[in-house]
Amino acid sequence: MQWALVFDVDGVIADTEALNAKASVEMFRQLYGVAVQPEDFRPFVGTGDERYVEGVAEKYGVTIDTQAAVLRRAECFFALLESEPLPAAPGVPALVKAAREGPEVGLAIATSGQKAKQFPVIEGTGLKLEWFDVVITGDDVTRKKPDPQIYALAAERLGLAPARCVVFEDAPVGVQAARAAGCPCIAVTSTVAGEELAAANIVVKSLADIPFARVEALALARENG
Repeated sequence: MQWALVFDVDGVIADTEALNAKASVEMFRQLYGVAVQPEDFRPFVGTGDERYVEGVAEKYGVTIDTQAAVLRRAECFFALLESEPLPAAPGVPALVKAAREGPEVGLAIATSGQKAKQFPVIEGTGLKLEWFDVVITGDDVTRKKPDPQIYALAAERLGLAPARCVVFEDAPVGVQAARAAGCPCIAVTSTVAGEELAAANIVVKSLADIPFARVEALALARENG
């Protein structure tokens, strides 16, 4: 293995952000009788399930049981997912397929979300977990994005220098985490505007817009910016 592709899940492998927000709004209604708004969650995208709900609770001055809130949010999410199945985001299957055809290329998933929620999303897109050499979730780390721990751990488990691990992200905190870990980063504007992702090496509207050869060139470049 000479280099690798490292995928975030929410907003990258699948466009889950609208569903995440909708499930979270419903959780606050059910558990706390509070009417929060989907856009309230935007600043906390990519920070992990706990911070995602805690941040909005703090905004509204609501005291919550974080674990109970995360559990109910997941229940709401899966109920919505049954009626609104999510396909893989454009470009993701092609990138994964190209990587699997190259023996020198590794594949990894690095998501701040919990395994119980993320694995069904990944497999629901048609991707197989066994296709990935390394899978890291929020259950495996003690510090969430924007801390670089998750991407540093991905590189370590892949046995590669961070500079050879191209991260695919959609959130500013994720881009920050990737760059702090020393990984080149390609950001997709599925969740926020491109201006908020400017710290990434490359920003695209869709991963279908990024040729595999360009990803390889970024991974193997001497300087990653």
